[in-house]
Amino acid sequence: MPGANGRHHNAQVGTICIEDLEIGMSRSLAKTVSDDDIAAFAELSMDFNPIHLDEEYARETIFGGRIAHGIFSAALISAVIGEQLPGHGSVYLGQTLKFLAPVRPGDRVEAEVAVNEINYVKRRVTLDCACRVGGKPVLVGEALVLAPSRKFD
Repeated sequence: MPGANGRHHNAQVGTICIEDLEIGMSRSLAKTVSDDDIAAFAELSMDFNPIHLDEEYARETIFGGRIAHGIFSAALISAVIGEQLPGHGSVYLGQTLKFLAPVRPGDRVEAEVAVNEINYVKRRVTLDCACRVGGKPVLVGEALVLAPSRKFD
């Protein structure tokens, strides 16, 4: 459902400053991946690999059908970080990703980040990241972000 600004939201939005972060704190969002999402992501990323766009081609691959771009799921992690935890004012410093299973058109991807480490002096936060489809992990990783602080408002 679109929010007042026209964006789709299905989770809490805002900013949690580093002074308020706690180990184990987590936030998530979910999105059902549509054919239009995959086509739009191909346009934005300039990745037109037929595994994503051509069902006949994709049927002959190890996946047996089309799959979404792996980085599409990673972009949902970015959305959780940028919109929720820590939220607006966060700066990505690094990200590791491990792709465990394909995401297919029609899958509902749940992206979650959880605070693993906090360095208050450097304002750095390490986040455990995961995307799941039907409770099964499809992507895991770790992000390092510079968190917003009330001291720098």
